[in-house]
Amino acid sequence: MSGESREQSDAANWAPINGGEWYAARDATAALRDVLIAAGMERDFPYLRADLNAFGQGFVELGRVSPETAERLAELLRLALASPSEEETAEP
Repeated sequence: MSGESREQSDAANWAPINGGEWYAARDATAALRDVLIAAGMERDFPYLRADLNAFGQGFVELGRVSPETAERLAELLRLALASPSEEETAEP
């Protein structure tokens, strides 16, 4: 048996970083991070990170935030929803 190469393919060898889910979660986290920095809120989301669950599904964890941060985020979202989109302001 010495000199034999045995490849094992069980779940313990599965590398989630090789899947597209990880990269999608990482890219979404980076996009959100950039917007939070532009809004001056980078310190308000200390737990922001990309992650995968046990099934390899990607997600973005926002973590806990203070009530003030939640109110500010809600106001930013309200303003964004109320403002005209780029498509609405573009002339034909």
